[in-house]
Amino acid sequence: MEIAKSGDFSFIQQISDSKLSGYVHSTFNRTFNIHCLENGELYTIACREMDNGPNTLIIDVDRFDEMDIKVNDTVHFENKILSVENKIAITLEQVESWKPVLPIYPKDTEIIKTRLTKMKHYINILGKGGGMKKNKISRGPFDVEMSKMLNERTNLLLNALRNNEMSKALQHAVSLIGLGPGLTPSGDDFLVGLFTIFNIRNSPRFSHQSFCEDVVEKAKALTNDISYMALKKASVGKVRESIIRLVDSLFYGKEEELFFSLNQVINIGSSSGTDIALGLVSGLEANINQEGNYGSKSFN
Repeated sequence: MEIAKSGDFSFIQQISDSKLSGYVHSTFNRTFNIHCLENGELYTIACREMDNGPNTLIIDVDRFDEMDIKVNDTVHFENKILSVENKIAITLEQVESWKPVLPIYPKDTEIIKTRLTKMKHYINILGKGGGMKKNKISRGPFDVEMSKMLNERTNLLLNALRNNEMSKALQHAVSLIGLGPGLTPSGDDFLVGLFTIFNIRNSPRFSHQSFCEDVVEKAKALTNDISYMALKKASVGKVRESIIRLVDSLFYGKEEELFFSLNQVINIGSSSGTDIALGLVSGLEANINQEGNYGSKSFN
């Protein structure tokens, strides 16, 4: 019996209160995903080194690749135990609940402007290329064209947001879905960061939060299931703990906390973390621009 260390509050409640069923959707070395038959959502079981996230349960193991968990294996949730056939059983008796709660937008935005400049400089130097950030290593014509498309479509989206042309912004945001390399495509990761900022209470863009859900309504057929679930959750402000920690440190933490948190996000996936961080930057610039004090520039 494996022990669940922490997990998303709503996921824990579902396992505790209901008899659910599903199957293994996808498997990786440090995570596997479950498709729940009752609600159609994906849930993630992650090893101890991963951070908390929406629909995620962290368990006290190092890896899953030696457990022989396979796609389509049957999954049961009952009596605070999650089991995958006879391969793994996870108890929630000692689990610590986690809720994805974003910080409130600060009244004084001067510190955001200062820290955004430093954050962009850090991403420019240490961010991982290959997605939203141009790769300095010489690549083939396909990668060059993909980078060009990501850059053009992102700047069209940001220009529409600066001009408060939300119908155009919706069109350009949708054009990013499924675009770019990676299990979660770069365009999707960028939108996860952007959606995060649109869901911050008291921010100028919070009034446009429904824009995020409008984008997701059109996303299902345009990207893969895992990326779609990340977009769906981010559209209502539910994102990974490391992303929340980065936003909180940018608003209220010390400068060294900001760079530590930024580095944690940048290290998500191959280029996913960098793409998310650039989405956060663009969302914050869109907020400050709406206040009439700050403009957004292309990050390429």
